[in-house]
Amino acid sequence: MATLEGERQNLQVQWCSLPTNHCTNRINVPQLQPNMWVELLRELNPYSHNEALLLCEKSETEWVAWVPDHGEATLRIDEFCCPVVD
Repeated sequence: MATLEGERQNLQVQWCSLPTNHCTNRINVPQLQPNMWVELLRELNPYSHNEALLLCEKSETEWVAWVPDHGEATLRIDEFCCPVVD
């Protein structure tokens, strides 16, 4: 059980780098929330898209999401990244 707790603490949301139009003085990092599109770090199947729509938080480290051409899936927060908005 201690191993699972240690693994859970190491999971972190990853943030994608997007061009900031030469305006680097302020970057807002969005909080995960339902109806947010995220980029998958790997496709779930050869035919699915590389993005997902977050539906609801399942646990501290997992979200239920809808992936085009795949359907509903449970994603760990280390399996996707969120765009950084400036």
